[in-house]
Amino acid sequence: MLPRHAILASLRSFWIRGRRIERISYLIGVLLLISGAIHLGILSARGDSWAGPLSFRKPAVFGLSFGLTLITIVWTASFLPLAERTRTALLTIFTAACIVETVLVSVQAWRGVPSHFNVETAFDGLVARALAVGGIALVTVIVGLTATAFRRNPSVPISLRIAIQIGFVVLCAAMAIGAVMIARGMMLVFQGDPARAYATGGALKPTHAVTMHAILVLPSLAWLLSFADWSERRRLRVVLTASAGYVLLAGVVAVGNITGVELRQMPVAVEALTALAALSILASGALAVFSVAGTSGARGLEHG
Repeated sequence: MLPRHAILASLRSFWIRGRRIERISYLIGVLLLISGAIHLGILSARGDSWAGPLSFRKPAVFGLSFGLTLITIVWTASFLPLAERTRTALLTIFTAACIVETVLVSVQAWRGVPSHFNVETAFDGLVARALAVGGIALVTVIVGLTATAFRRNPSVPISLRIAIQIGFVVLCAAMAIGAVMIARGMMLVFQGDPARAYATGGALKPTHAVTMHAILVLPSLAWLLSFADWSERRRLRVVLTASAGYVLLAGVVAVGNITGVELRQMPVAVEALTALAALSILASGALAVFSVAGTSGARGLEHG
């Protein structure tokens, strides 16, 4: 089977052989992506500001990010050794939380009021509490899936297991950063300074964004490499190279974010490390694509 056909067959298998909760979650993920794209289109068409707590940027980003994250989590969870009831419960909770977060942020954007750090009215306070509960649910599920990722599962190649494990650990860091931002903003609100909460509550957004999507990038790379006619040891080396680069890049972004120093203002050595980290990720991806393209009779990983 040609590599292209094998890849398409593998992707189809995740839908065709997917469990009912997985297919439902995939569909909802697509709907969230569409919601994000619509809000992005509205924002661009109206020429509104991309900054500020009232910007349509928020529902656009939440729709795109949660849609992509939901699809990614459901996909990566298909490789984890979970009991069926546990899998269904975790994915149901995660899917519901993604819907709640995206819908409530969108509702507040259309109402013309901030979605976070806003307790001006009873309804706004209810939304803020619902968003907090949704966030707690997301964190709980992610921690549970992270712990499961470290359970032995011989049916999954070690290169993919390592990629999923690192991806989930980095995602846990993203959850922690999100919790810190919300806690910091709410403290300022309770201190009577909501303006400062809106201005500084999202200061760690760059770090949060980078750490959110390692769970997509690294497992996707490992999955793609499964179609290459390579030894598992060679696949693992490429995955570890990309993982090291991703963690290093996230670390540099975090340091700059926390210290308030932009990348172009950092020492030359740090800029070189950043370039090396980005290069390792890009080179690993390019190597995977070229390797698969040059492979005949490819057969990769499908839904188990």
